[in-house]
Amino acid sequence: MITRILPPTDAAIAEAAALIRAGELVAFPTETVYGLGADGLNREAVAKIFQAKGRPGDNPLILHISALDQIAPLIACELSSVAKKMADAFWPGPLTMIFPKSARVPENVSAGLSTVAIRFPAHPDAQRLIAAAETPIAAPSANRSGKPSPTTANHVFEDMDGRIPLILDGGECLVGVESTVVDMTGPVPHILRPGGITAEQIAQVAGASEVDSAVMRPLAEGEKPRSPGMAHRHYAPNGQLTVFTGDSDRVIQRIQSEYDCAKANGSRPLILSMEAHVASYGDRRIESLGADETAMAHRLFALLRDADHMEADVLFAEGVEAKGVGLAVMNRLGRAAAFHIVEV
Repeated sequence: MITRILPPTDAAIAEAAALIRAGELVAFPTETVYGLGADGLNREAVAKIFQAKGRPGDNPLILHISALDQIAPLIACELSSVAKKMADAFWPGPLTMIFPKSARVPENVSAGLSTVAIRFPAHPDAQRLIAAAETPIAAPSANRSGKPSPTTANHVFEDMDGRIPLILDGGECLVGVESTVVDMTGPVPHILRPGGITAEQIAQVAGASEVDSAVMRPLAEGEKPRSPGMAHRHYAPNGQLTVFTGDSDRVIQRIQSEYDCAKANGSRPLILSMEAHVASYGDRRIESLGADETAMAHRLFALLRDADHMEADVLFAEGVEAKGVGLAVMNRLGRAAAFHIVEV
């Protein structure tokens, strides 16, 4: 199969929508990461997502909509007052809400769960594609399973060349980490995957929020993922990543020591550092994560992919406090490192 990359012209959107309606896959931009889309009501089309990604069948997908009135046929409940407040505040945007699913939603979309995850993306090209396809689009990130999520069309091409017919190139994604996933089936919004919409923002709108314990730990033996992004090792570079947290001076000293030891042992180490600390590492090989947590979220996946291009086999990253957007950053770093997080 030849994989083409096209700018999101009206003609390209129409072609992509026709492919979706025909049961094929299309990669498209959102404000978070690039999605790998299929007709979310077509079981056979959805199965192609799992095949193209090499994605485990127990990992649920998100249905993407382009208008609020598209929710009702997908869920088996009325929207609660809290859900309506959340939709008013954060949609379109990087928020996914989980509801009891209707019979219209194929079992493989929800990975056998009784719930369905729904998002109304803010990216105009994503909205145009969903509207033109005239169906909810099921879409995980457009990468091979377990690899860093793609934030550019070229990232998608690296993983999906020959696997899908079309990639819509909408430029670099703004947010850089996947959407916040919130379970709305209980009385309090329950965050299963942190993202650009923070627990604090949700609590301000909904009156309260809670964060699932699995956000910063691996799933237990036999524990089923209730949301995308809950796998034990996910978003991972080829090299072994270790994350260091604690007092910044001690973290820098520890990373310097670990780097020098790895280099002496013949490894090809790489440091991922906050911008303010780059100079502290001297002439060691280093990439800047950015000046703050928002910049880290935007840059993280691209840097993990760059590490593979640099053939780094050992990576040492500075961690941040797990609150606000920092919780999303630490969740992604933790899973990329298989939760090899060291407090110093």
